[in-house]
Amino acid sequence: MSRGFVKEGDQEEVPMVTPRAYLPAGVENFVTPEGLQELREEREALLEERSQYENADNNDARINRNYLSAKLQLLEERIRTARVIEYDAKRQKEVAFGAVIQYKNLNDGQTAEYRIVGVDEANITQGKISFLSPLSKVLLRKKKGDIVTFKTPSGEMRLEILGVR
Repeated sequence: MSRGFVKEGDQEEVPMVTPRAYLPAGVENFVTPEGLQELREEREALLEERSQYENADNNDARINRNYLSAKLQLLEERIRTARVIEYDAKRQKEVAFGAVIQYKNLNDGQTAEYRIVGVDEANITQGKISFLSPLSKVLLRKKKGDIVTFKTPSGEMRLEILGVR
């Protein structure tokens, strides 16, 4: 039957779900081992939350169930496409996915430390930046002692890599 013949109040609300972190088409979904574990833990939490609405039959419960199911669908796709990359510090002495990089900003003398991780793991407050970020792209394949130039909206920063682990 056409939805045009159904009472307006009977129509199911389509949940608006915030998309996951941007991953361009054709780009592999690299994750660290810890990142994959975080995705799996997120899935378990969403499944547990959704189960709270399984037996409820009211409209709000149905909307919450649909919302959580939509979030789970996006998350399942990320888990399914995840490609775990482990950084082997013994074999690699250059910046690569999973590495922790310490650098000095030669413009102001400040130091910083970041780990290059997958798009879903990135969290600047935890010192984790996406492998797709402009800073990561400048640092990849560089070694301790290298000096790189990083362009920002406020000008160029010169960075000296102090360590890679």
